Amino acid sequence: MTDDGDLRRRILLGLGNPGARYAATRHNVGFRVIEELARRRRIPLAPGECKAVVGGDAEVLLAAPQTYMNRSGFAARCFSERHGTAPEDFLVIYDEVHLPLGKLRLRRGGSPAGHRGMESVIENLGTDAVPRLRLGVSGEDGPPAAGDELVQYVLAPFAAGEVAAAEEMIRRAADACETWAREGAEAAMQRFNG
Repeated sequence: MTDDGDLRRRILLGLGNPGARYAATRHNVGFRVIEELARRRRIPLAPGECKAVVGGDAEVLLAAPQTYMNRSGFAARCFSERHGTAPEDFLVIYDEVHLPLGKLRLRRGGSPAGHRGMESVIENLGTDAVPRLRLGVSGEDGPPAAGDELVQYVLAPFAAGEVAAAEEMIRRAADACETWAREGAEAAMQRFNG
């Protein structure tokens, strides 16, 4: 049950890029959280509706759009229309280069802060009041300032010395998603932000 006393089905939407080439990259931590949740809940994931890999149970629908990051909003809009899901019943999970590796930040809404996937979701749902869980992917030296170097940074795998921290972050992010779905945003923010 959530902090508003409701038992609505939630949609956990992990962002990333499809294909083996991107699977281990910083940009695909959203997909990896969805995979971890599916493993925990024993939910099979398969290509399905709304151009996404999907699976679900009575409590949540897990989804990983297969349209590339900057078009992720198509799936959000499609799920919203097909399931009658309100924007506040989504939790969008994605990478954040401006947070240090391992740090989580859950918010009820706000700007996309330059993240093209979240920008697409906001545009397609018509509101910035979409809950999101950002996962810090920045290494010790921080990300490149911008441009092609930043793109290459997020499309590269974690360095060998970062892999354990990234895996732990993915597990904690899955815990945060479970808390959000069962207890609501406030409980998840108090427990996992910081």
